Amino acid sequence: MRVLLVEDDVMLGKATAEGLKTSFAVDWCESAEDASEALKTTPYDLVILDINLPGQSGLELLKDLRAANDDRPVLFLTARDAVKHRIEGLNAGADDYLVKPFDLDELLARAGALIRRSQGRSNPEIVSGMVSYDPGARQAKLEGETIKLSGRELAVLEILMTHLGKVISKTQIEEHIYDWDSGDIESNTIEVHISSLRRKLGKDLIKTIRGVGYMIEK
Repeated sequence: MRVLLVEDDVMLGKATAEGLKTSFAVDWCESAEDASEALKTTPYDLVILDINLPGQSGLELLKDLRAANDDRPVLFLTARDAVKHRIEGLNAGADDYLVKPFDLDELLARAGALIRRSQGRSNPEIVSGMVSYDPGARQAKLEGETIKLSGRELAVLEILMTHLGKVISKTQIEEHIYDWDSGDIESNTIEVHISSLRRKLGKDLIKTIRGVGYMIEK
């Protein structure tokens, strides 16, 4: 899953981005204007948005998103004494909020819950045949036994498991699992991860839809 963090405090932004990267691919912007440009081109699964930003405020960016019928989940960050901002943010269409300073584990839990809700899932565990995946724990199991996967393998499995029955293209997988800091991506990288997942979780788990992409059946 790929997350956009919008936070102008450099120390907080860096620390939060690093913490989020334990579970997500993360891009970090320091202004609403930069975030707006990023949102036009990247299919983020969640936006974590500071309300107090230089230039355009986070609240104004949120209103712009909802006015454009952009319904991706937004979790906004606000100061402890900014009750008015929390009310305004929720009324403007935010899905949740956290008060600074916040606990990173709580942020990860809330982020995961918002993404599950946006995908229409209440149960964190996703099951296909003998394979199950828990996005919160970042854990895959085969017939109840935990299978050790690399971070990238987990990311590829996650995007396919959270879209059971849907064909996901190679480009869509890349957009969801790589952030701006990932550097150049080899042309066959996704194929290598898919091959490794089949070897570890079963050769029939991931279907190749030739010329279109990959799919895990419900």
